[in-house]
Amino acid sequence: MSRSPRYSYPRYLAAKKRLDDRSLNRQVWQRFAELLPQAGRDRPLRLLEVGAGIGTMIERVLEERLLSRATYTAIDADVASIGEAARRLPGWAAQHGLRVSPERSPGSSSQDRRWRLRLQPDQRAGPDAVRAVMVELEAVELSAFVRREQGKQTWDVLLAHAFLDLVDMASVLPELVSVLSPGGLVYSTLTFDGATIFQPQIEPWLDAQIETLYHRTMDQRHGAGARAGRQLFSHMRTAGLEVVAAGSSDWVVFAGPDGYPADEAYFLGCILDTLETALDGHPELDARRFADWLARRRAQLEDGSLVYIAHQLDLLGRLPKKPPA
Repeated sequence: MSRSPRYSYPRYLAAKKRLDDRSLNRQVWQRFAELLPQAGRDRPLRLLEVGAGIGTMIERVLEERLLSRATYTAIDADVASIGEAARRLPGWAAQHGLRVSPERSPGSSSQDRRWRLRLQPDQRAGPDAVRAVMVELEAVELSAFVRREQGKQTWDVLLAHAFLDLVDMASVLPELVSVLSPGGLVYSTLTFDGATIFQPQIEPWLDAQIETLYHRTMDQRHGAGARAGRQLFSHMRTAGLEVVAAGSSDWVVFAGPDGYPADEAYFLGCILDTLETALDGHPELDARRFADWLARRRAQLEDGSLVYIAHQLDLLGRLPKKPPA
């Protein structure tokens, strides 16, 4: 999603947390949980998340009790998002029976780019709870991070949540695989794959034109394009990964008797604003008709009749282990 000046990007990421929770493909998630390597007594499991945003995937993995002893490195190019993750995590941890010990206080300076937070259980911890998880947060460009770390350390798991459709997968994925341990996992979730649907229909031909032109803007930017999800199969294989699980993870947003869940009306407002920003002044789109279309969609959002669907895919890849000597 492109950044709109009228919306807060950290709030957008928080608003879609529950939506992402219910959209993730459960079969792929379960396979990920089954294949997740076990931490050794002297070596914690090492996870790297790229495009980590405000840290919602960290929360999700911990909520599902997948980690006991681990180091979770989370990076994002956006300083504000990583700073929000550092502020958000202690409050979330307190609600889930964990205590956080900062190894470096977040502070208030806009120059802060790295945080280390140790998560440990409180007295209510059960037998399968977190024992010791170090969360390392850093605001850094992906390519700079890979250059810095290549040859120094490797990770057992790479997570990319709603991220790989925003980058050139052909060049980025091999870079990421290069810092993965033999037998390591690549878990890519909510990768967009070619369908943006608004209901009810306004004018079928205009709805179709707007969707087509919106997807074309995705193809023209420097990311993977509007059909990134299906292309990820071949990109994973080219990067040396075996695809071990895949499934759809569509966003489906609609209002119930009590309106849209949680903050999802705000999320939908962000989506409409992003679409407006992408297509404003497009030479193939009648400006008056487009303005009217947006006004009617926003009115539908206000009265709770707007339905939004985006088609996405989750893929789990695995790097082969080194053959025995």
